[in-house]
Amino acid sequence: MAKNLVIVESPAKAKTIGKILGKSYKVIASVGHIRDLPKSTLGIDIEDNFKPKYINIRGKGPLINELKKEGKNADKILLATDPDREGEAISWHLAYILDIDPNDKVRVEFNEITSNAIKNAIKKPRALDINLIDAQQARRILDRLVGYKISPLLWKKIKKGLSAGRVQSVAVKFICDREEEIDNFIPQEYWTIKALLSKDRESFEANFIGKYINNKEKKVELKTEEEVNKILSEIENNNFIVHGIKRGQRKRKPYPPFTTSTLQQDASKKLGFTTKKTMMVAQQLYEGIDLGKEGTIGLITYMRTDSTRIAKEAINSTKDFIYKNFGKEYSNGGKDYTNKSKKETQDAHEGIRPTNVLRIPDEIKGFLSKDQFKLYKLIWDRFVGSQMKEAIYDTLSVNILNNDNLFKASGSKLAFLGFLKVYITTDEEIADMKIPDLNEGDILKLKDILPKQNFTQPPARFTEASLIKTMEEKGIGRPSTYAPTIATILARNYVALENKIFYPTDLGKLVNDLLTEYFNIVVNEEFTADLEKKLDNIAEGNLTWVEVVDDFYSDFKVELEKAEDEIDKIEVKDEVSDVLCEKCGRNMVIKSGRYGKFLACPGFPECRNTKPILDEINVNCPECDDGKIVRKKTKNGRTFYGCSNYPNCEFVSWDEPYDEKCPNCGEYMVIKRNKSGDTIRCSNKECGYIKK
Repeated sequence: MAKNLVIVESPAKAKTIGKILGKSYKVIASVGHIRDLPKSTLGIDIEDNFKPKYINIRGKGPLINELKKEGKNADKILLATDPDREGEAISWHLAYILDIDPNDKVRVEFNEITSNAIKNAIKKPRALDINLIDAQQARRILDRLVGYKISPLLWKKIKKGLSAGRVQSVAVKFICDREEEIDNFIPQEYWTIKALLSKDRESFEANFIGKYINNKEKKVELKTEEEVNKILSEIENNNFIVHGIKRGQRKRKPYPPFTTSTLQQDASKKLGFTTKKTMMVAQQLYEGIDLGKEGTIGLITYMRTDSTRIAKEAINSTKDFIYKNFGKEYSNGGKDYTNKSKKETQDAHEGIRPTNVLRIPDEIKGFLSKDQFKLYKLIWDRFVGSQMKEAIYDTLSVNILNNDNLFKASGSKLAFLGFLKVYITTDEEIADMKIPDLNEGDILKLKDILPKQNFTQPPARFTEASLIKTMEEKGIGRPSTYAPTIATILARNYVALENKIFYPTDLGKLVNDLLTEYFNIVVNEEFTADLEKKLDNIAEGNLTWVEVVDDFYSDFKVELEKAEDEIDKIEVKDEVSDVLCEKCGRNMVIKSGRYGKFLACPGFPECRNTKPILDEINVNCPECDDGKIVRKKTKNGRTFYGCSNYPNCEFVSWDEPYDEKCPNCGEYMVIKRNKSGDTIRCSNKECGYIKK
């Protein structure tokens, strides 16, 4: 029988670590938390310093009994849960269940699941860190107070099953506020003038910048067609002359290793992964992959971190790898990316990196799933790039005069790849300049002059990547909270994700309006960010969790009492439709039910007439022509378009049909939506026509 018991969180992790430690250790998974606040009650004694009432999680009884049994038979128990606040709290609950003194040296932690890291950690157990435990406990209690105190008010005024959350409510507000900005946006007209010039049959483009008077540049903004025509008349029949040439160099620094948020953002942009998928695949890479003869090995370091720091051993091994595979000139000599402004407790983890740089993605591809390979390669490329020199560009900027009208052309040419050898973020980064060899005083040939009317665009709606970036910049949430926050607001139907863009639902807007009016403390981003800093201070031992919770609750209680007093006066009116009830003649109203919106007679209970809502978009069906196109949703919430005559007409389209035929092939047109703007194009992919 094994003399040592090691408890981790995940069964996959237990399997990997068990193989590393051998027969003298038994490794068991707790499968996350084993104790938590009860679901049926608040579980917090507000009068007794917010004392939490933890209970064993339902369904975990057999596992707890097994842990107790194994613990009694073991000479030594080690708690090896994840190396973060949540993991520390899970170890604390395990210590309680197993009657272990928290001051005993039973806690081991490691940033990677490799043989050396595990064996070294086992040799250096420590006592549980009460400050980390208190920080997690404070977060749990704060979230419970917000959720369990506000949610019943939402049930009372809107519908059952809704929830409010300290972080999720701010995220929903970001999306609702952005939608309001877009709705209120007034486009402003502006014009640009582009000159297509050439020298010795080599063509290039130059843009109108403004005027050049008394040897000074004056920028001119063109706001009307009249202003443009005036410039065009001044240009006509005059030469374009090279007036100034400036050559230089520009350096582009490598990116630091990934943090949780930058990994989620990059995986979203480059791989099309959702935050949930990114964290799931990263977890698999961290916990261990079977590499055949090499055994099961964790391929990346811990993936929940806001640090970019790198261990010295990893820096040295990567420097050797770069010397050998790319040449000494590509190495930056080794950079650790330690954030000097962060306290030691906040920078305890490393950035996300491969556990061994010699495990080159292409060489282990056969052991990985398609998604595992994509994410591992992204992490490997970013990390190796972080240890390489800057990319260097030769730059060229040319001033061109036509009378006193100033045009500029600029370009750059990649002179040294540097980190771009392994980690390219955009195609433009390795594009060459397209300007011919010019000299001062050259007279250029005008091939074409291209005035263009433009309009300012509203701010872009959030994608998962941009929402995470905004939350991180504003200090809302922490690495472990981004993915579950997004999953929650989608599951609650507060927002919808269409073509990878977030839209607030009517329900989301309604909940946000109610919270904004009565619970400013919850949706206020600055207050929420400040609370995150206080949680960090608890983890650092500078504040107690009770005083942080008490400070919050004293303000929250005032808003809560006001809302409870006034909630009955709030009237959430049903939206009245123009559809008449065929049974009693009243205008039907729009109601929300378990399966979405529907029409109901306001004469209930005398009249119980209901009918589904057909969300028509005022476009005739391109197949049957007498039906109307209606907007529908799949079971997963994805929007599609069909005919109102279904099932007699089975027309469907993922893209919104447009009320015009393609002038090229006669097929119906569709609206293609993306974050950079909508385009109207032919539904026939072989045609490819795009309406200007």
